[in-house]
Amino acid sequence: MTSAPARAARRRLLQVAATLSVALVTAGVAQVRTAPLRDPWPAEDVATLAAMRLTQAGGRPQDPSNAYEQRTDAAALGRALFHDTRLSRNGQVACASCHAADRQFQDGKPLGQGLATGRRRTMPVMGAAHAPFLFWDGRKDCLWSQALGPLEDAAEHGGNRVRLVKLVQAHYSEQYQAVFGPLPALGPLPDDASPGGTDAERAAWAALPDASRDAANRVFANMGKAIAAYERPISYGPSRFDRYAQATVAGDGRGQEVLAPQEVRGLRVFLARGQCVTCHNGPLLTDQAFHNTGVPPLDRARPDRGRAEGLRKLLQDEFNCLGRYSDARPEQCGELQFLATNDPGQLAAFRTPGLRNVAERAPYMHAGQFSTLDQVLQHYADSPSAVLGHSELARPGERHAGRQAIRLTPADIQDVAAFLGTLTGPVVQAR
Repeated sequence: MTSAPARAARRRLLQVAATLSVALVTAGVAQVRTAPLRDPWPAEDVATLAAMRLTQAGGRPQDPSNAYEQRTDAAALGRALFHDTRLSRNGQVACASCHAADRQFQDGKPLGQGLATGRRRTMPVMGAAHAPFLFWDGRKDCLWSQALGPLEDAAEHGGNRVRLVKLVQAHYSEQYQAVFGPLPALGPLPDDASPGGTDAERAAWAALPDASRDAANRVFANMGKAIAAYERPISYGPSRFDRYAQATVAGDGRGQEVLAPQEVRGLRVFLARGQCVTCHNGPLLTDQAFHNTGVPPLDRARPDRGRAEGLRKLLQDEFNCLGRYSDARPEQCGELQFLATNDPGQLAAFRTPGLRNVAERAPYMHAGQFSTLDQVLQHYADSPSAVLGHSELARPGERHAGRQAIRLTPADIQDVAAFLGTLTGPVVQAR
């Protein structure tokens, strides 16, 4: 079953293609057809390139579950929390430790490193406001809820809920109340208590009155909403590819010179026999869906279940869009309400990462399995069988619904890797 994000991405692509087709039949067609293009493209590829321009991303979609995401005072509080190492058990780990502004808002490591080593690669913050699901397994459905997970994760911040709430009381009370209003009545709280964490922390949490737990949850959720307000405007800036795509759509042959011939060859492979655009489409070059492509697990004896496990966690999460700490109405949580929970294709499937700035974000895949883009492309050319679940990739000689085997020569791989380098642009943090 095709996921809702994938269907939406295809609809957007078809809409842009239809709009461009109309344009080609109107007065602009003469310019597109007669301009001295260095690199001619068929109309369907021009439509695809048009849809891939960063300008087509539009404004950041509003998250109805976070009523504070566009407030500058919330973003200021979120920025302070994002960089505060006191939110970790050892006082040395902040959100910015793994999402560093000078490293593409990630850490450049195969696996995230906080108090301990995590199970997966750190994902960048840029463009996260456009994603319907967060993390490699999609276990969060909103940016503010995503921000909460690492705070209590034993391998990341290793914090516990009551200690985090007390930190807000002690150090951020004035900023918090300027955004969210008076701190709720928390009552007497132990030093450490959390629904996760150690046995003692869980027992202390269970012993709290319902009203105290709810009040602590409310402050905790608002911490996430403030961090999301800070993260929301962090985005990608235009790249050389965007200038090339715009020049191609406009019929500007001189503008096409922004890409070298090898990079254009790589783009042609990307759109055609490489089949990369099947999943890496749209302005952020992701269908926002989940796929099993046979990426080898780090531990073959205990392979990562990916989206199949992430779905379970998402539906049980008290901080999801339908939860009591969300600001959304139930009808505004459509993505969550219409999830396919019995799709075998979700087993060992992982979220399609966007490819913008990808050349600056080695290593690759959900656990940093590949060091270079050449290795990633060779993986798709080899199309190995999945250790867990079933790979969507077709193998040579295999009958496969909707796909053909990916056949890439060594020169193709070098060309596509060169094209991927053209997707690098600035990281934009301004609101």
